[in-house]
Amino acid sequence: MTHRTTTRILALAAPAALLALPLAFTASAASAQSSDTTTYMATLNPLNHATGSGMLMLQLTGDQAVVTENVHGLAATFMNAPYPHVQHIHINGMGMCPAASADANGDGVVSTTEGGPAYGGIGTTLSVSGDTSPAAGTDVKIAPSGGSFDYSRTITLDAATVSSIKAGKAVIVVHGLDPSTLSAQAQAAPSDLVPSLPLAATSPALCGTLQVSQMTAVPGGGVNTGGGGTAGVQEPWLFAAGASLAAAAGGMLFLRRRTGAQPALQVQNTEKVQPKAQKRVQK
Repeated sequence: MTHRTTTRILALAAPAALLALPLAFTASAASAQSSDTTTYMATLNPLNHATGSGMLMLQLTGDQAVVTENVHGLAATFMNAPYPHVQHIHINGMGMCPAASADANGDGVVSTTEGGPAYGGIGTTLSVSGDTSPAAGTDVKIAPSGGSFDYSRTITLDAATVSSIKAGKAVIVVHGLDPSTLSAQAQAAPSDLVPSLPLAATSPALCGTLQVSQMTAVPGGGVNTGGGGTAGVQEPWLFAAGASLAAAAGGMLFLRRRTGAQPALQVQNTEKVQPKAQKRVQK
């Protein structure tokens, strides 16, 4: 086969390869989702001067949710015990995390009730064992604890929570702030949910909206079944049970003829075909 003929064949093949790229990408993306299971991901960003962060993945099959999560950098202890961080899937709000402007009383903290219009009420409690209903929303005995924790659990969701997740309106909220990071006014304030506790104990620390994802694992490390333990939680931390917390990508093939050599097939990351390259191929 002559040099010119080889070049012409490759030039004709390049457009077909370009058409195949988006199809291949679509097929690859679809493989991450089965006909029965959809994966959702939430990036957990800090609220209320919290310094932590996290990622949560939820794989939904019917009403069954396999939840895996990695959280780090939150307040680690309270009253000489591991800090219990109650967390939930919030629904029936605007499907978003609250802005600082939601702080109605100007104390520098968006409380759970102040954030409620943005993320809604509790749909499911992400507890390490036992009850996952809204009634368990403030039960610290079954909440992940410590400044960093890995969490994994399979949970049966109610219809309202499933509907909110599919509509893109479900929000993950992790509660519990370090009081020392708050203003003097906020440090002295009681919880808007359990007045016997400080405001920091029940206020949101991390928040993220669940969105459809092609990822198959939570970034940043493995997830251990059960999440943080609750050993050592002291009596003052027993929240009132049942309280509701109110609340291809442009890949392009082109040919370049080398002087005194065979044509070279190259890959360039750009969305637009260079006109000069096209003319050079057509010769």
